[in-house]
Amino acid sequence: MTTGTRRRMGVEERREQLIAVALDLFSHRSPEDVSIDEVAEAAGISRPLVYHYFPGKQQLYEAALRRAAEELTARFVEPHEGPLGARLLRVMERFFDFVAEHGPGFSALMRGGPAIGSTRTGAMIDGVRQAAYEQILAHLGIPAPAPRLELVVRSWVSLAETTALLWLDGRRVPRAELERQLVHDFAALAAVSAAYDSQMAVVVRRILAEEPADGMFADLVARLGRIA
Repeated sequence: MTTGTRRRMGVEERREQLIAVALDLFSHRSPEDVSIDEVAEAAGISRPLVYHYFPGKQQLYEAALRRAAEELTARFVEPHEGPLGARLLRVMERFFDFVAEHGPGFSALMRGGPAIGSTRTGAMIDGVRQAAYEQILAHLGIPAPAPRLELVVRSWVSLAETTALLWLDGRRVPRAELERQLVHDFAALAAVSAAYDSQMAVVVRRILAEEPADGMFADLVARLGRIA
């Protein structure tokens, strides 16, 4: 019987491996239920070696959380091509891909998990929300929004987060329906705000003018028409 020789990893490569292993474990179970021993076993190294790279579970958790935050932020990046409704739907599809892949990890990221109260963890969560907010403003072509538009976009980002967390609790509503509903929610929030503010009315008219007759926002109007 021949025994394979284990390749020795460099410092950064080993750190990256441990982060990837921890993120995978945290994606399937709550971080509180994952031990350093399990991380070590999954990585194929000893428990003391894990502590050589990370002083404790908290530091490893934060590193995995940072990686998850970076990946989630990237899900909101979308080419500025085509109607806004279709762009937002693609963003929501990628967002829910992440949520489905990293269930407990997503919950831990947005709720704080075992690092609740940590300034670093709070900053990571706020960073994801801010990145999503800035991406939506970029799609609207408005880098310096008026107060009502800022309220609409931030409220929508918060709604998407809350909807995803509730969906994870049993997944009782079809995911594809929620993705479309969230796009419609954005239109509804913008439309209600436009009824109170002339600047928002200009934004909404421009969005609708760029939407095709069979687009996402036209679909919302059709659905509302069926309940009238």
